[in-house]
Amino acid sequence: MGKFFRSRMMVQMVPYFILAVAVIIIWHVIGSWSIFAHGIARFWGHITPFIYGLIVAYILNMPTSGIQWLLEKTEKPFFVKRSRGFAVLILMVLLLALITLVLNLVIPIIYGSILTFINEFPTYQQGLLDFITRVNNWDFPDFVGDVYIDADALMVELTRMLTAFADDFDGENVANIAAVIGNVFGAMFSTVFQGILATVSAIFLLIQRDRIIAFMRRLIAAFTAEKTYAFIMKYAGKLNFNFRMYIYTQTIDGVILGTLMTIVLYIAGSPFFLVLGLMLGIFNYIPYFGSIVGTAVALIVVGFTQGFGIMLILLPIMFFIQQLDGNFIQPKLMGGSFSLSPLLIIVSVTIGGAYAGILGMLMAIPIVAVLKDMLDSLMEHMEQKKEARKNAPPPHEDEFY
Repeated sequence: MGKFFRSRMMVQMVPYFILAVAVIIIWHVIGSWSIFAHGIARFWGHITPFIYGLIVAYILNMPTSGIQWLLEKTEKPFFVKRSRGFAVLILMVLLLALITLVLNLVIPIIYGSILTFINEFPTYQQGLLDFITRVNNWDFPDFVGDVYIDADALMVELTRMLTAFADDFDGENVANIAAVIGNVFGAMFSTVFQGILATVSAIFLLIQRDRIIAFMRRLIAAFTAEKTYAFIMKYAGKLNFNFRMYIYTQTIDGVILGTLMTIVLYIAGSPFFLVLGLMLGIFNYIPYFGSIVGTAVALIVVGFTQGFGIMLILLPIMFFIQQLDGNFIQPKLMGGSFSLSPLLIIVSVTIGGAYAGILGMLMAIPIVAVLKDMLDSLMEHMEQKKEARKNAPPPHEDEFY
């Protein structure tokens, strides 16, 4: 029997047997795809807080490393030996102080701005109606034709939408209201719990950074060849550098852009100058689209709250600041780290947003920069091989025999 299983025929049948088993497994996976997908989604839901913790730890590692470097410069053995732990502790204290400052200074201003917007909404609504009336009275050129906006129909539609929204919460739907409230509190509890898990995991990741990196390097080295290990380490280092550079430059650029826009909106007399300035600074993390969308939202808010005349005055000013930032400030900050064409940036940000939302849009540029670098290296290697073959001496006649 042993000879039969070791026979040439059985040895030749092994690949076909493995292929048949693989087909059966794939067929069963496809047939129960919903169960398989549900299991993946459930697993992803469980590890999401730790993914967020990893992202937070990665971002906070930059100031933590800076504080650690300062502690090591003291050359005090007590601080040098425990520099990483003290650096994480100092950063947490600074973050708590910053959060407290924001809650006591910035949040009341934002809350007051939102309250002002709600209280003054009838005035803004009337301003919109007046603007529509002026547009309807304008004399447009013949090639444009007649332009007429039915303000009454617009208000009726808005009223209908608000009424439909309010009808969902009338007295006859107490059970629905209770369910909605329960869902809201459940979502709040889940968010707080996930936030605590993410924070705790981020702290441990920050403290154990060196050990985690050493373990990952050892793991990769154990299961890969030397050239593969060198390749992975090279481009992992470049990806890490790109992420750090991107976060650093976009943060500084966002502060500059947000500050300039805040000053312009304050001079223009906007009651929402701080909220809009913060929004523009945060939106700036998304390349190209972020500042454009943020500027458009700011102009719309100015148009509704201060009049469309002010909006038209601010339009060229904010456009000039945006162009100054995109064509001078950002390139100076980034240098040659992200020398990508605008079309490639737009395509990569769009694809990243389609597959991973806001996080994908933020990660797109550093990843694409590394992929472009890898492609450039591969093309250079192939070109050198072609050039070497072209310049190689012709083979001797004896080599053909």
